[in-house]
Amino acid sequence: MPKLLKNILQSAFFLGIGVLLIWWALRPLTPEQRTDIKNAIFNANYWPIIPAFIIGVFSHLSRAIRWKLLMQPLGYKPRTSSTFYAVMIGYLANLAVPRLGEIARCGILARYEKIPADKLIGTMIAERAVDLICLIIVMFVSVLVQIDIIGAFFSTKIWTPLSNSIMNANGAQLVFKLGIAAVVIFVIYLLLKRFARSKAAIKLKALLRGVMEGILSIGRMKNKWLFLLHTLLIWVLYFSMLYAGFFCMEETNDLGPKACLALLSFGSIAMIITPGGIGAYPILVQQTLLLYNINETSGYAFGWIVWGAQTLLTFVLGIYSLLGLTLRKKQETVTA
Repeated sequence: MPKLLKNILQSAFFLGIGVLLIWWALRPLTPEQRTDIKNAIFNANYWPIIPAFIIGVFSHLSRAIRWKLLMQPLGYKPRTSSTFYAVMIGYLANLAVPRLGEIARCGILARYEKIPADKLIGTMIAERAVDLICLIIVMFVSVLVQIDIIGAFFSTKIWTPLSNSIMNANGAQLVFKLGIAAVVIFVIYLLLKRFARSKAAIKLKALLRGVMEGILSIGRMKNKWLFLLHTLLIWVLYFSMLYAGFFCMEETNDLGPKACLALLSFGSIAMIITPGGIGAYPILVQQTLLLYNINETSGYAFGWIVWGAQTLLTFVLGIYSLLGLTLRKKQETVTA
């Protein structure tokens, strides 16, 4: 299958999931409720979106600087503007195809800063691992500080179904799957050993070596505290951006930090499920806000407002980054 056709089909599939989630969420609503959602969106106060946008820009800039720190132990010091452009173009690509952005941003930085792509992939994997740990911590703190609200929701909606599925899993099927995985790994090992001197094997080993070197760069950083500071700053800015959104609607105006922490937790999961969180983000936001006595229509409207603002910011900064790289390339061509 041609690569272009494969990407188009993949984009259509994940976009279809988002559209299906939107239809599924709107289907049980009455015409009156749909009208209430439209009115809530049109009558919202959008002035708080401006400071939220500013906070969002700084969060992306901090992410770019943090990624740059991971490259220093490898002997590379790219321009901050290049890492920022690459991050934003990656986010823009993720709106179309999930995980395409990670490949795109590594490819862009490799092209414009002459850094091996395999090592960049390793740094990206290390960065994602840190973000996953942070998300787990945020979710744990969210449950811990409001065990009576989020704890019960997490237990009934997530933990109980998950534990039941594990307990009811067929032991023979599990052993069979693990056996297949072991056989596949063993076969790959034999093939690499048998054809160790072939060009393909040498290139694969070099790629894996570069990826591992990028992953391990996090342990060789001299500025570990600066890396941790930017990691903390990124999530504080995410929290602040979402909290600013509370002031867009009267219904959410009185919500406090605990509710914001819960929305940050479940909203982050939604951004992973579908491209840019389309369809999934408003639903999870609505379900979370129900815990704080925000009615369905207001919660759904708030979810769409926040998702729309985040998507708009990503789109604007992504286009800006594409233009920035294009202008830089022209300038370098003229001066060369």
